[in-house]
Amino acid sequence: MIKITMKNLKEFDIKNKKVLVRCDFNVPLDRKGEQTEVSDDFKIKESLATIEYLIREGAKVILMSHLGRPKKGENLSLRPVALKLKELLKKNIKFSKDCLGRETEKEIAGMKAGEVMLLENLRFHEEEEAGDLDFAGRLAELGDIYINDAFGASHRSHASIVGITKFLPSGAGFLLQKEVEALSRILNDPERPLVAVIGGAKIETKIMVIKKFLEKADHLLLGGKIANSILAIKGIWLFGEPMPAEAVKEIKKIDLTSIKLHLPVDVLVSPADFGKDGIRQSALAGVEKEELLLDIGQETINIFSKIIKEARTIVWSGPLGLSENPLFEKGTKETALAIAGNRQAFKVAGGGETAQFINKTGLKEKFNHLSTGGGAMLEFLSGRKFPGIEALE
Repeated sequence: MIKITMKNLKEFDIKNKKVLVRCDFNVPLDRKGEQTEVSDDFKIKESLATIEYLIREGAKVILMSHLGRPKKGENLSLRPVALKLKELLKKNIKFSKDCLGRETEKEIAGMKAGEVMLLENLRFHEEEEAGDLDFAGRLAELGDIYINDAFGASHRSHASIVGITKFLPSGAGFLLQKEVEALSRILNDPERPLVAVIGGAKIETKIMVIKKFLEKADHLLLGGKIANSILAIKGIWLFGEPMPAEAVKEIKKIDLTSIKLHLPVDVLVSPADFGKDGIRQSALAGVEKEELLLDIGQETINIFSKIIKEARTIVWSGPLGLSENPLFEKGTKETALAIAGNRQAFKVAGGGETAQFINKTGLKEKFNHLSTGGGAMLEFLSGRKFPGIEALE
């Protein structure tokens, strides 16, 4: 059994203290002309419990986060997040144009108890992802206490996640604590059968997790591009897209004869131009070279639903098809309904697209826990140690 003990936010004397909070505000943005807005505020809402507590207790709240992977000229400012926070908290939010520098230091020095400031995107500085200790030390100089509330980034050894804990008294926010407690229940002693449902597109980052779940879970259900890639590399689907050599090597090690592994047996296909008239159900052997696999088929839905119905613990991450298009959302929707309808199971789901779909379909209350990290959730459940959590233990 893995036991994780971190200092709780409530153990700190925070009144009139400058509290640096590492959040995960890596949220999708919607650009409409010159206007940029947050299109899904799930992660921001999940952080509110920590922020509101700090405000009530009279702390000077300094929030910091990354957003995307900034490239030269790309607009990935956290300013739209500051506007969304203002709307959710019904409170003015100061926004600093940088996360470091004299201007930022001056703005923080003028803060009063209960005020909130959001720093600009940490990844505008390459030292953040490099885990640079000098950069971490300069961030630490902005505050008196450090609180990590970014579960979705805690599997990375970045400066604001690990390095900063070497300079300040550090602890876990309410969101990080909630994530660890919920997921540890599955990691340590899951009620069985344990069913893992994994979809989405990031095969290179999920392949090792898939192999771990083949050992840990009683059933592993795969859909989306991840399933398509495995089917292609195993020669079951003949027209798959080219894959990185390392991913191909790892996929070839997977035992397709395992009774735990469940891949699609039929699919919903579409012409490359997404022509509605050409959409059809097909067995894998009947897919034409010009067609795209965009959802699991009805027979696969039936098989997956039957397995889910018998589960006592369910983990879900990633859509099972191109669910953002209503024409190809049936597999994901029926799977979500099957999971939500299982009243006996402890149910956890995570990942941006997954959480967005669950919220959109009004099923959030049917899940025991909705994680803010998709890949991070799966990695935690596979038993990987998180540098950001270890730094707080």
